[in-house]
Amino acid sequence: MSKAFTKETDAEPDGDLPDDLQDEPSIPKGAKNYITPAGLRRLQDELRHLKSVERPKVVEIVSWAAGNGDRSENGDYLYGKKRLREIDRRIRFLLKRLEIAEPVDPQLQKNREQVFFGARVTYADENDRERTVRIVGIDEARLEQGEVSWISPVARALMKARVGDVVDLRTPHGIEQIEVVRIEYPDA
Repeated sequence: MSKAFTKETDAEPDGDLPDDLQDEPSIPKGAKNYITPAGLRRLQDELRHLKSVERPKVVEIVSWAAGNGDRSENGDYLYGKKRLREIDRRIRFLLKRLEIAEPVDPQLQKNREQVFFGARVTYADENDRERTVRIVGIDEARLEQGEVSWISPVARALMKARVGDVVDLRTPHGIEQIEVVRIEYPDA
């Protein structure tokens, strides 16, 4: 039978993600999707923008392009349909992630002497170079702004450490020792 007439499910039998979610960060099995209140708002704002601004604009372009005749050679139509698929894929992803999001407010952390979710941590490596990272949720990590996912190697190494503790960081080049210099819990 032709593949066109078979129903494909969202997940492959071996547990692989469907094609539209393979590029997105995955949550380890059994782990919760922790997120800061600011990260949650950012995802909600992105979803709202995609639904109310981006998608309607692209639908309008595709409608206009479809009325121009031959769709097989119509660049506006072909690009618009591709962009529409990308937007719909992102909307589905955001809806699924927001559904399972577990907001954690770092401001409510009582034990500020240890590194937990939401902490901003400054650490020194073996060459005394200091780096600062903030431990956030998987969906809100932005390395260029110093925000790392709580499941990243550096965050895992730092969790529950105190100022002055030396912890082992597993890197592709082996184990590196880093020392916790400062722990802060910044405002949202």
